[in-house]
Amino acid sequence: MDVYQEALSYLETQHVAEAGGDILEDVFQEEAVSCFLSPFSSESIDFPDTLTSCTREEMLEKKLAVLRGILESEEVYLRELDALLTPMKALRASAGTSQPVLSSQQVQTVFYQVPELRDVHQSFFSGLKARLSAHSQTEEMSSAQEMVMCSNYKLEVGDLFLKMVNSLGLYGGFIENYEKAVEVVRKCTQSNSRFRTLAESMYINGADKVRTTYTLEALLYKPLDRVTKTTLVLRDLLKTTPVEHKDHAALQEALRLSQSFLSGVNESSQSKREVKLTHGMRRQLMRDGFVVDESEGVRSLRHLFLYTDLLLCTRFKHAGRGKQDQYRFSWYLPLAGLRLRWVTDHERPPDTTVRLQTLRTKMFLLRQQLHQNVKGTRGLTWMARSRKKLEQMELLLLTHSPVYRLDLHSPSGKSHTLFFSSLYILEEWRDSIHKLTAENIETIPPDLLTLTSACVKLRMTQQPHLHCSEAEDETSLCGTVSAAIHSASGMQEPACVYVCVEVDGYGFYDQQAQTHSSVRSLNPHWDQELSFQVDGAQKMMVLCVSQSDGQDDTVLGKTTVQLESKSLSNRWRRQTLQLGQVEVILSLKYCPHQLEAPSSPVQQPPVFCVPIEKVAQQEGVLVPHLVRCCVEEVERRGMDEVGIYRISGTATDISSLKAAFNSNLREAVTRLRSAEVNAVSGVLKLYFRELPEPLMPTDLFQSLAKTLDIQDLNSRLVSMLSLLQSCPEVNRNTFLYLVHHLQRVAQRHDVNKMTLLNLATVFGPSLLRPPVAGPEQNGATVDISQEVVIQVQVVFSYLQSNNLPEAQTSAPYSSDTEDETTHM
Repeated sequence: MDVYQEALSYLETQHVAEAGGDILEDVFQEEAVSCFLSPFSSESIDFPDTLTSCTREEMLEKKLAVLRGILESEEVYLRELDALLTPMKALRASAGTSQPVLSSQQVQTVFYQVPELRDVHQSFFSGLKARLSAHSQTEEMSSAQEMVMCSNYKLEVGDLFLKMVNSLGLYGGFIENYEKAVEVVRKCTQSNSRFRTLAESMYINGADKVRTTYTLEALLYKPLDRVTKTTLVLRDLLKTTPVEHKDHAALQEALRLSQSFLSGVNESSQSKREVKLTHGMRRQLMRDGFVVDESEGVRSLRHLFLYTDLLLCTRFKHAGRGKQDQYRFSWYLPLAGLRLRWVTDHERPPDTTVRLQTLRTKMFLLRQQLHQNVKGTRGLTWMARSRKKLEQMELLLLTHSPVYRLDLHSPSGKSHTLFFSSLYILEEWRDSIHKLTAENIETIPPDLLTLTSACVKLRMTQQPHLHCSEAEDETSLCGTVSAAIHSASGMQEPACVYVCVEVDGYGFYDQQAQTHSSVRSLNPHWDQELSFQVDGAQKMMVLCVSQSDGQDDTVLGKTTVQLESKSLSNRWRRQTLQLGQVEVILSLKYCPHQLEAPSSPVQQPPVFCVPIEKVAQQEGVLVPHLVRCCVEEVERRGMDEVGIYRISGTATDISSLKAAFNSNLREAVTRLRSAEVNAVSGVLKLYFRELPEPLMPTDLFQSLAKTLDIQDLNSRLVSMLSLLQSCPEVNRNTFLYLVHHLQRVAQRHDVNKMTLLNLATVFGPSLLRPPVAGPEQNGATVDISQEVVIQVQVVFSYLQSNNLPEAQTSAPYSSDTEDETTHM
């Protein structure tokens, strides 16, 4: 199936005229775009009578699953009706006393037709349960697959549904009486304290023995909810029934009768649309937008509506030209008791990653062709077809590239998974839902057909946000945007924190990046540079996220920064952003340039066995992140560890951390947080030991050795500090950073047993090495025992110094003016 044909269905909804001509020859002549990425299956565009793409056996299996779901739902509905009828007998008895709770007429009004409805559904439930039980026994006795399929085909239930639908007239009486019943309930709830206690504390015992509290008004709404669901259930059942099956005709007739009944009922009556919720609130649309819904591993683009008391997920259905667009019901969840959990799901199947990369490349090339054809040399037909193709590919990318997952869990046991392309947007949705769930608003079961059909008029978002549909903006950025994340402050309590940065524009390139997680602190520091290739970028989203062991990540604050070429340049511009109560200090710069086609994600260059100057340059710092992160972790939980740095961790743990630092800094820091502290100290020692050139340059070895001959300690330290100043900037600052750390470790020597001399003995041979002897080398040489003594004594002398300068961990980010710090 050609994805382009699918695209036409969607683009017609946007009233884009169809263009003739052939498929694009340059970019898409081989495969266009693989079908597996289609966000709109035929099911999501229309609701066919039968699953024509399935075999008969598959349809029958799905029909059986639908029937079992109906049986479970029917059992729940019967429990609801039983709960509704529970007080009826007592209220009738009290009506004949001198102090009635309700009069006989009021009891009749409140419970009108409810016993009859219960009898109808009890009969239907018993009949359906008997048929399915008999079928299950037949399945157990049938060993061969053919016999099982045969028993599936022989299962007939159409007569049961037809009998139930023929009793829908009872619902007609209930619906006509509904407003009167609700009026009695509301009036008596206000005037009668005994009835109020009863009406506001009715219970239903679930199958899992969990007791759920309902109001009488909420239970009275259950039959209204059920009668609209009947039509939806019959649609699903007919959809999974082969045309030649005996049930097909009966189910078709049942669906016709059900639809005919509903068409005679005023579905938009005020009593159903404006349901009174807890605290006198009315159901209102609070937010809507397009999200990706994943079910059984399949992703689909859906329109999500957030109401005061529930979430409604729908799929768009184009009704044809000249007619009103429609939405099809997908699922809904009450907000009461809803639990939310978000995670970042970066793991994708390799083939999906490859296809997404191919898709991005084709989008880029096609957009280039459209730019080159501004004068229309290839014809208007080609231009129209190309734009449609680009829109469809962006829809595919929008559906299958998101990695931020939001899991929704209802107290009833129902769960759904949504995906978002932006953590910023996910957090906006999560925050909106959380505020409503915190208000503990009771959910009145909705009239699903009415609520879904009203989406067309209520929606605030008309279509997915597609960049290719927007006019070109000359002020948007095209090139490389870099953000150096320095530090954060203003947190209420110490936490492990990371900063997430996102940019908008075309999705040809990665649009999200995160710093590594900081150590637990009130004022975390990163000095980490994040870079983005951007095309059409206009804003940057910045989020500060807290991590806790065993708990979900928490967004502490977020903000948006407008990206304007006139205020950004290729020089760093320092800014202070206000993210709620948290302040984040960062620097921004922008280098405009011609973009190239997106390539495979660039792997992080290794850090081990690489000159320290090169690592620092790659990271944009003066002290490599590996050194800083390991030092911070040791100071967090290793200062009282006996033999820290002397006792090494296991070789397997150290090797695992080394591999992580060589491939993914963020992942390495995450592992560092839970690794054994001796493995953390071990990987730091290994890093210095495997440097191609030692931290203290070899050409200073002889000079440093001579300083040991100076008897006066102060004079010796002055000479050694002078030699240290001659070291390259990265080497000097990394050495100072390490020495200050080791001095702090030694301050706890009464606990960890690591004195300055012990630490010098451990680190001396790694930090200072003699030059390799060669024929061209002049001067005295020393034997290996003397070398070790020199290495230890030099480091020991530096550790003894109390006036060493502080290390500078990051390069100064110069700005265009003297003070560019701003509060956003």
